[in-house]
Formats: sequence, structure tokens, C-alpha cells
Amino acid sequence: MDLPIFAALNDKMRWHQTRQGLLAENVANADTPGYQGRDLAPYSFSERLGQVSSADLGTRTTRPMHISVSSSSVSGHDARRLNSFEVTPEGNGVSLEDEMMKVTSNLMDYQAATSLYQKSVRILKNALGRQA
Repeated sequence: MDLPIFAALNDKMRWHQTRQGLLAENVANADTPGYQGRDLAPYSFSERLGQVSSADLGTRTTRPMHISVSSSSVSGHDARRLNSFEVTPEGNGVSLEDEMMKVTSNLMDYQAATSLYQKSVRILKNALGRQA
């Protein structure tokens, strides 16, 4: 399906898969001397939709009581080093507890995205008159 919502959800699920791999590396190297953990920059749907659409939409105020809207950009999906406040004497900056919390949160977000994807497909099937 070539709808923007499906493309964005597919991209988000891939982002979560990539992040899961980096978090797994962090957990696996939690005791490796000198290892610095990595993570992905936060995912942004607005950035993704900006990549999909080539139309330049802007807002303007036509009356003094209107509110002007501006957008801010968030960095992409590049892996980045974690800024750890806890560093072991061996130079390892990975906190196993923090990484496990991130793994759990990432898993829950991935499951939410897949559920939304599945429900969107069911809605489209119902709209087309097919049984979901």
C-alpha cells in the first residue's frame, strides 16, 4: 500500500527494529571495558511526513488576532553516542538498568505501531466492502 500513513508506520517500525538492535548491543556490552552505548535520535512523524510530501505548505496571519505556526526539525535516524553520567572505572558508560528500561519501552512502542498498522488495514478492508 502506498498511503502516507502506512509508509510512516512502516518507517517507524523499522526505526524501532534498528533501535532494538542498538539497545541489544548496549546490553551485551554492559561489562565491556571502554564501551560507550549508542542509541538513535528520537523518531519524528512530522519529519517523515515532510520527506513524503513535496508540497510546501505554510501558514500566515491575515488578521492581528491570528496565531502564527512554525515547525521545528528533529535530527534523523543516525545512531549517536549516549551521554552517560555513570561511568565505571573501566570506562564503560552503559547502565544495564537504563538499557533494559529502554528495551521495554521500545518494545511497547513497536507493538503500538504494529497494532495501529493492523487496525488501519482492517478499516480499509471494511471500507472496500471486504471482510476484515
